[in-house]
Amino acid sequence: MIIIGEKINGSIPSVAAAIAQRDAEFIKDRARKQAEAGATFIDCCASVPEEQEPEALKWLIDCIQEVTDLPISIDSPSPRVLAEVYTHCKRPGLFNSVSGEGDKIDTIFPIMAKEENKKWQVIALLSDNTGIPKCAADRLRVFDRIMEKAKEYNIAPERIHVDPLVEMLCTSEDGIATNVEVISTIRRQYPTIHITAAVSNISFNLPVRKLINCCFLTLAMNAGLDSAILDPVNRDMLGHIYATEALLGLDEYCMEYIGAYREGLIGPEQKK
Repeated sequence: MIIIGEKINGSIPSVAAAIAQRDAEFIKDRARKQAEAGATFIDCCASVPEEQEPEALKWLIDCIQEVTDLPISIDSPSPRVLAEVYTHCKRPGLFNSVSGEGDKIDTIFPIMAKEENKKWQVIALLSDNTGIPKCAADRLRVFDRIMEKAKEYNIAPERIHVDPLVEMLCTSEDGIATNVEVISTIRRQYPTIHITAAVSNISFNLPVRKLINCCFLTLAMNAGLDSAILDPVNRDMLGHIYATEALLGLDEYCMEYIGAYREGLIGPEQKK
């Protein structure tokens, strides 16, 4: 499972305060802990007005790169901010994100098409100028248009993390049926593509959110999810990932599961 660590995000009040105060040690501690817990990418989102974003993101990137060599997921709704900031990263990372909305794809895909940027990856949201489609068929139509653009710019499927856009379960009419249909269809069509999700979105406004999050993650992985935006320091979530991979036959002889337990990443918190 590709884990995109979500804990450096200005929408979190404590992170917003750290960004405002330029508290580098707070940010570095969050980056370090996510790296130690097994994150694949460290997401970096400032959640400040667009005119302030480039400077704030560059500061966050510097903090993260001081404590870990993990690639960074640069997170901004503005493609122009992403285009300005990505060169500040020491190694190829993840553009978060593009969609079928406006000129986002035509801003980011040409950058990814350059020879020196062939290792950069991207999250592609299945929304367009009309918003988030309500049914699976319409989301898949957005996906088809994104993949046409990817082919035009020679962006290989394995460089794309498709996000079917998980919405709140408590306002959903069909549970996660739409997401399962989208995920499983894309997985059949493109075996090498990555499919991701912001896992915690599913449980907004519900009690005991971790139960919903963990169960959703298991069902989504069974449908073909292989990437997720989540808190890697959450031992329950990490345990569900390792257990589900073992149950799906993705972990030969359960060696990864056993290794995670021995390293103290999963299971009961070890007493000091």
